[in-house]
Parts: sequence; structure tokens; C-alpha cells
Amino acid sequence: MQDAPKNTSNGYARDLAAFLNFLWRARGEKSWRDATEADHLAYLVWRRRDSQGPKVEDATWDREVAAVNRFYKWQLAAKNVGVNPIPQRHYRLRPVEAGARGRGSEVGETPATTSHGASTEKIEWLPAKSYRRWRDVGMRGYTPEGMPDPVFRGRWGARNASFCDLMVRTGLRLSEQSALTVFEVPLDLNIGGYQRFWLPPKIAKGGSARWVYVPASVRRDLAAYSEIDRAEVIEDARAAGRYRRMRCPFVVEDPASPKARQPGGSMVKVSQLDPDERRSLLIDGPDGLEPAVFWLSEYGMPMARSSWQDLFSQANARCRKHGVALAAHAHMLRHSYAVITLEQLQRGHIANLAKMNPKQREHWIRVFGDPLDWVRRRLGHRSVVTTQIYQHNLAELAMETRMALVSEAWEDPRDTPLYTDDDLADSEEA
Repeated sequence: MQDAPKNTSNGYARDLAAFLNFLWRARGEKSWRDATEADHLAYLVWRRRDSQGPKVEDATWDREVAAVNRFYKWQLAAKNVGVNPIPQRHYRLRPVEAGARGRGSEVGETPATTSHGASTEKIEWLPAKSYRRWRDVGMRGYTPEGMPDPVFRGRWGARNASFCDLMVRTGLRLSEQSALTVFEVPLDLNIGGYQRFWLPPKIAKGGSARWVYVPASVRRDLAAYSEIDRAEVIEDARAAGRYRRMRCPFVVEDPASPKARQPGGSMVKVSQLDPDERRSLLIDGPDGLEPAVFWLSEYGMPMARSSWQDLFSQANARCRKHGVALAAHAHMLRHSYAVITLEQLQRGHIANLAKMNPKQREHWIRVFGDPLDWVRRRLGHRSVVTTQIYQHNLAELAMETRMALVSEAWEDPRDTPLYTDDDLADSEEA
């Protein structure tokens, strides 16, 4: 796990700890070295079926099984344990010509206790109108009628709304967006349309560095936050001496050059710093020290991912309180970006192709490529297969639209008269 992303490592650690705690507390203080298949099956019953247990969903359970299985396969190879407590089933590997690493004659192993019920096609997303309603009521503190709520006590509604707008219009992950610095976020209002910036591999999940496109409307809000709310909290933090008390910070000595002096004295490019290092990154500007991370708390310090997650929970609670049947989490905004962007690109793509002859269509596709692949790049997916899930969602959306136009009367023949009154009148006259 040493080369795995931090979020992946943290997730695996939590899943493994849950199983080891179960061994100790529910299986007679059993050591991890002595775990058996019976222990794992007991854990399955408690996690999935016990009326007093958490009854976790299929996807959660499959992730937990994968974490524990990976740990014990490692320990088995190191000869620290004699048996893997996760029962295995055998399967034949696909041949190399089918895109797999193994050959058809080889047999692999996979955990036998996975649910096989976790859906890879079910995604949650919000249409643009629903998103704006959730954002205004939940994050901005408005009433369902669109007016400022007098009982709302939050001071940072504009910051929170701008954060969500950037996410839903770019598809950035929460971990990626919260680690952005002032050197990356585009604030130039003299450029119309979309302006792009490069997301460095050190903060992109799985090293999926890519161009991120930010529309002008979002840039205006980002600039307003930078000039007003962000500047205010930085000034207050300077006055309180918070930045001077930071231990072993990285310091950018020239604000015009994104290079930082490390605590050891050597220089490093800001793009080479990971999210944790960026939280300790300061800029020594003409007015004094300030954080390089773009999104700051009310105390002038970088916002943690957990703080953003709490804000999403609070926004959902506020919507429930006002009777707004909408809820969102950070990844749902990413899904919303993918579905809406793909739908718009595909509609424009098809419209353009319809006007061309076969030769022109071939040239167009060669130059502009496939909309699905473009969205794949924006999301940072390694394979277009991962992005195809959003096509399934578009198909469902199209079917929902068609079904809304189908009359309900046909479902029960008794609701549909065989003859109309006009038909009967015509027959009597005849």
C-alpha cells in the first residue's frame, strides 16, 4: 500500500481495523494471526444479516472483503500466517488476446464471500435546476422561495456555494479541489468562455493529471471570494499571528514564482507538493504571510476535507428542515457534471454529424474525437469503460422521459372503452 493514494490507504486501514476489532471483541480476544474462515463468516453475518448489526450495503461489504483479503494474502506470502481466513473461489482467467494479463488456461482466485450485488451502473446525480435549489437552500441559507433566511447564522454561504459550483462545473474530486492553491485557480476575468488550468499529478487521484476547464461565471464568483472573504480571514489570521506560529512551513518567497523553500532549505515546485504538504505552504507576499491553499476556513487556515464533508451534511439537514426533498454529497456533484456534460456534448456531436457527408463525418471524428473520451479525460478516468457508466444513466434518463409521455390508461383494459360515444351514435344512425 505504500504507493497507493492516501485516501485509499486510509479506507483500507479502517476496513481492516473493523475486522481486527471484531476478532478481539467478539471472538474471544483472538489475534489476527489466528483468524479462520469461521471468524470471517461470523463477521459476515454480523455486518450483513444480524438484526443488531450495521447491515452494510453490498458495495461497502465488497470493499471490506477486498481490504482484509489483500492484507492476509500479503501476510500469507510473508509466512506470518498459515491460512487466509477469507474463503476463495477459483475462476479461469481471460486470454491475453481478450485484454487480460493471464491466459485462458490459467486459474485465478477471488474472495468467495463478495456480495456480487453491488451495482456499477447506479449513480446519483442532480439536474441543474435541482442542484441550484439544493445549493441555495442548503449551502447559501436561503428559504425554499429563494429569499435569504433570517434564521440562517452561517457567514460563509458565498464561499460554500462557489466551492460547490466549481465542483459541479468541472467534475473535480473533493480531495483534488480542496488541495488547490492560488497558483492553480484561474481568476482572470478578462478572458471570456472557459479558462483551463493544469491539475498536477501530486493532488490528482491516481496521478491522473489533466486540464480542468472553468467557465467565466464560476471564475467571477471565485474572484469575488478571493478579493473579499478570503482576504478578510487572512488579515484576521495575520493579526492573530497564526501564520508565524506554524511549525516547519514550506514558504514561497516570490509570489510570482510557484517555488517553495522546504523546511530543510532546498527548493521545490509547488506542483510537486502533495495535499498534506500544501496545508503547510505559505506565501511571503508584500503584506506578509498567507496560505497558498485557495479555500480557507473562518480562521484563515486551509479547509480540511472532513470540514467540507460536514458542510454537505449540514446543507442536507437544512434542506430537510425546509421540506426540500434534495440531498447531495461531493461525489454526486462530480456525477452531475459527468452526466450533464456528456449529454450536452453528445447532442452537439450528433447534430454536427447529421449535417455532414460520410467523408466529412470521418474527418470530424478524427479531429474532435469521441465525447465520451473527452469526459473520461476531464474526470481523470484511466479507462473509458469506467466513464461508460454515465451513458447507462443517460439511457435511463431518456427512458424516463419517454415513459412520462405514455398514457397510464393502457395498463388496465377496463379503463379504456372499446367504443366511444361518437362511435355508438354513428352505428345507430347507420
